Amino acid sequence: MCSPILKEIGTVFIPVSNIEKARDWYCDILGLKAEGDIQFGHLYVISMNGTGIVLDSKIYAKDKIFKTPAFHFNTEDIEEAFQFMKNKGVNLITNIEHGHYFNFKDPDGNILMVCKC
Repeated sequence: MCSPILKEIGTVFIPVSNIEKARDWYCDILGLKAEGDIQFGHLYVISMNGTGIVLDSKIYAKDKIFKTPAFHFNTEDIEEAFQFMKNKGVNLITNIEHGHYFNFKDPDGNILMVCKC
């Protein structure tokens, strides 16, 4: 059966409390320049390879943050990625697990993951 719904994820929305601070933080850990406009006063689109990220301060509420990772960032070198985040002062909430992944929190408390691809 054919479906008009594609087997693709277009973007992931991340709830953030302060759009400017979140833009700067995410761009910093991803090695990007914080360029482009904040749309409609509450959205910032981060272009990625594959699925994109949209930071959204309109959907933020303390009870609506990611309490478990909804997705993961890829890395080819998990040890290097872990040390990079540690050096940035990121709130690492696990060590490298099974030689494959680690979890961390963004400044709003969203739990995210980096995983070896």
